[in-house]
Amino acid sequence: MILSCGEALIDMLPRQTAEAEPAFAPCPGGAVFNTAIALGRLGVPSGLFSGLSTDLFGDMLQRSLATSNVSTTQAVTSARPTTLAFVRLVDGQASYAFYDENTAGRMLGTDDLPALPGDITTLFFGGISLVAEPCGSAYQALMTQEAAARVTMIDPNIRPGFVTDEAAYRARIKTMMGLADLVKLSDEDLHWLAGPGDIATLARDLLGKGPKAIFITEGAKGARAITTTSDVFVAATPVRVADTVGAGDTFNAGVLAALHRAGVLTKDGVATLDEATLTDALSLGTRAAAITVSRTGANPPWSHEL
Repeated sequence: MILSCGEALIDMLPRQTAEAEPAFAPCPGGAVFNTAIALGRLGVPSGLFSGLSTDLFGDMLQRSLATSNVSTTQAVTSARPTTLAFVRLVDGQASYAFYDENTAGRMLGTDDLPALPGDITTLFFGGISLVAEPCGSAYQALMTQEAAARVTMIDPNIRPGFVTDEAAYRARIKTMMGLADLVKLSDEDLHWLAGPGDIATLARDLLGKGPKAIFITEGAKGARAITTTSDVFVAATPVRVADTVGAGDTFNAGVLAALHRAGVLTKDGVATLDEATLTDALSLGTRAAAITVSRTGANPPWSHEL
């Protein structure tokens, strides 16, 4: 099983009423939640470790997870409220305003860390849950605890406007990327972390700090995978874009699903990824993401749609 570790929240998506007045529609979301959902829909054993609320929004999240075959056995439930993320779309690009104080997800602590069963082979981390406290420290502690024995992947999915302590956040991401076997960054994330420069050069510098493979998404261009021996690029699948909500999250699931199907989600397997395997991972990731961006909101594809 692949256990996605991080936020599950409600995206409040912009809509118009019948009278053309602005409104918001609640939709289950969150970067890590989306990846868990996409993995389940792609037929991969998928689970979520997060703080979930017993409120009405928490019920929505639980129903969505169950419908997409995602296990919540490891999740922690409480009566605290669900995080809300109000979404603004400009030319299909999403920006967010988060309401996250004292929520079920944010207040997850190190005391809530689960004893993981042996069938969980891979842990995925990322999203805004790595910014806030105490949950950020809890996820970092879980990765530190498990990285030596299980495959780990991180996509920080950086939202600069949400970062309140940049020095502490950069230190956490640096530490967790150093522990990870697989790192995914958008080109914008890469430059935020490493500054200006050639993508391949910056990614190879990150490889020297611990990861076995770096996956970089470059928006409408496509995505590449870089290891110490390979630099593979796959062009994006052309589609009519509705919005970009959940695109990177779905890409992550596609990559992990392809590696799972190839039987290489082991410590030895991810250390020796060849070009054919990387190409398959990029291909599934970009094709799955293309379907997600072709429809509104974070709505990852099912395997039969691919």
